[in-house]
Amino acid sequence: MRIAMIGPFGLRPKGTMAARALPLARALAAVDHQVQLVLPPWSCPEDSGKSWEVDGVMVNNVALPTSPPGVFHAQLTQRLVQSALAMEPDVIHCFKPKAYSGLAQSALWSMRSARRWQGRLVVDEDDWEGAGGWNDLEHYPWAMRQTFARQETWGLRHADTVTVASRALETIAWSLGVPPRQVVYVPNGAAETPPPGHADAARDRWGLDDAPVVLLYTRFFEYKVERIVDVFARIHAVAPETRFLVVGEGLFGEERELLARLDRVEPSPYVVYAGWPGDEALPDIFAAADLALYPLDDTLVNRTKSPAKLLQLLGAGVPVVADAVGQATVYVAPGVAGLLVPPGDDVAMAEAALDILRDPWRRHAMSAGAREWVAQHYTWPRLAQRLAAAYNGEQPSTSLP
Repeated sequence: MRIAMIGPFGLRPKGTMAARALPLARALAAVDHQVQLVLPPWSCPEDSGKSWEVDGVMVNNVALPTSPPGVFHAQLTQRLVQSALAMEPDVIHCFKPKAYSGLAQSALWSMRSARRWQGRLVVDEDDWEGAGGWNDLEHYPWAMRQTFARQETWGLRHADTVTVASRALETIAWSLGVPPRQVVYVPNGAAETPPPGHADAARDRWGLDDAPVVLLYTRFFEYKVERIVDVFARIHAVAPETRFLVVGEGLFGEERELLARLDRVEPSPYVVYAGWPGDEALPDIFAAADLALYPLDDTLVNRTKSPAKLLQLLGAGVPVVADAVGQATVYVAPGVAGLLVPPGDDVAMAEAALDILRDPWRRHAMSAGAREWVAQHYTWPRLAQRLAAAYNGEQPSTSLP
C-alpha cells in the first residue's frame, strides 16, 4: 500500500509523530509498504521545507507559509493535503482529529465526497483532547478549546476507520456513535529489540553506588507531585539504603516543585534528579533500576492515554509498580511484569515497591516477565499488523489484552 500519515505538528518537541506515527511507519515500511509522514513543522520551524528518509520512511516537512495567521492556517492545510495526495496514496492516516491534521481530514473528506480522491481515510486518536482532556490541561484560550473539541468529535465520526491507542478511547469512540467495526485498537508499542544497557555506567554517573535503585521516569503532569514525595519517604523509612533516581522534565516545570519539596523532607539526600539526559542514556538507566514507579491519578487524561514511557520500562525488563488507571491495567500484567495498586494509594504503592525490593528472586522473575509480556503483545511490528488490517477495512485477526 501507499500510505500518507499527516500530523498536527512536527517531530519535535511533542511526541505523537516521533513516538507513535514514525515507529508504526517504520514497521510498515519494513514489510514493503510505501509510507510518508507529512508534517506541518510549526513546532520546529527550522525543519520547514526539509525532507529526509528514516528506515524507508520519507519524512516530508511542508514549507511554512509567511502569510498572516488566518491565511497561514488555510495555506498550510492546503500544502499538507497536496503533499499527501502527491504520492497517490491508497490510505491517508490523520494523526489526531485536531488542529492541522483535523483541518486536512476535513478537506480530504470533502474532496472524497466530491469524488476528487478515492482513497481510504483513517484518523488516529491517541489522547482525549476535549473536555476533561488536553484542552483543559494545556490551558488553551476558550475559542481554541471549542474549536479543538468540535474537530475531535467531528473527526471521529467522519472517517472510514478510527485507530485508538487505549481501551478507554475505544469506548469513547463507540459512545460518539462510531460503529465498533470501524474502531481498531492500536496501542503504543516498544522496540522489538531494546538496546542493551550498562548498569555501572548509570550508577557511576549519578553516584548510585551498589544501592537498590527505584526509578521515576516521568513528565510529572500525570499526578500530584506531593504524592511521589510521600511514596519516597515511606520507602526510605523502611529501606534507607534505597536510592531514588528521577529522570525526566515536567511538562509545566513540575520538577521545580519536586526539588523544593524534597529539600524539606528526610529522603532528599537519597534522591538524585537526573533531569533529561537524552534517549541515549536510557538503556543504562533502565539497566541500573531495580524497579520503577508509575503514579497515575485517576483522571480522564490518564485513563485515555497510552503511556509510551511505561512500555519502554517494561520492554527493558524493569518491573513497575503503577496505579491501576487506564492502560496501566493492561500493560502491567500483575505479578508478571510488576504490581498494580489502587489509584492514589501512596501507602499501597510504597508497600508494593518494598515487597519487590525485599525479594530478589521475584524481582528477577518480573524483569523477565515484563520483557516477555511486551515482546509477545506490544512490539511495533506486531502492532503494525493490526494497522495494516485497519487500512484494509478489516478488524485484526488476533486480539490484544
